[in-house]
Amino acid sequence: MTKGTIFDMDGLLFDTEQVFQKNWQKIADEMGVVLDPEFRSTICGTNGALMNSIIERFYHVEDGQPIQEAVYRMVHEDLEKEVPEKPGLREILKFFKENGYRVAVASSSTKEQIRHNLESAGVAEYFDALVSGKEVEHGKPAPDVFLKAAADIGCAPEDCYVFEDAFNGVKAGYAAGSKVIMIPDMLQPTDEIRALTHHVCSSLLEAVEVLSKEI
Repeated sequence: MTKGTIFDMDGLLFDTEQVFQKNWQKIADEMGVVLDPEFRSTICGTNGALMNSIIERFYHVEDGQPIQEAVYRMVHEDLEKEVPEKPGLREILKFFKENGYRVAVASSSTKEQIRHNLESAGVAEYFDALVSGKEVEHGKPAPDVFLKAAADIGCAPEDCYVFEDAFNGVKAGYAAGSKVIMIPDMLQPTDEIRALTHHVCSSLLEAVEVLSKEI
């Protein structure tokens, strides 16, 4: 049996969700839009048509695509300067490789951005597959991106751990049938979200400690 681990990227491997939120807010300020506090949890982990529908709802526009493109462009420019790592990034990748796991990234970001971040951090060699939400029909909270990542590393979804920080990502991992490890970033899990997880850990380092007892 081939065992796998699938990582989200933004807010999970790298402290980049704050970069997205800064730029969502910047565009809102420029447009004179007051973003509802619910926007942060609703937009996290989405992409494509679902992201556009959320933008249209919260920014009160007819077409969210121009705003989505502008934010991705601004985020890319910011990450050209620095890609801040989450504590435990290297430790958890080493842990899974030493235990014979196949490793993938499944992120709502573009494949180019995924590759850039991993290469900038010097950890690209740990990954057997990179999957962007833009490669699948339905973004998170649909399970498509995790199902593709599992297939790409030759694992059944139920034989995979999925690491996520966002509510939509947790829902997607659960829908895929995988064991979800949530590492909260912007938001702490609700009871509903916690019920969908295998573990909730405060950091990647804590996840290593927890999983070393069951792997």
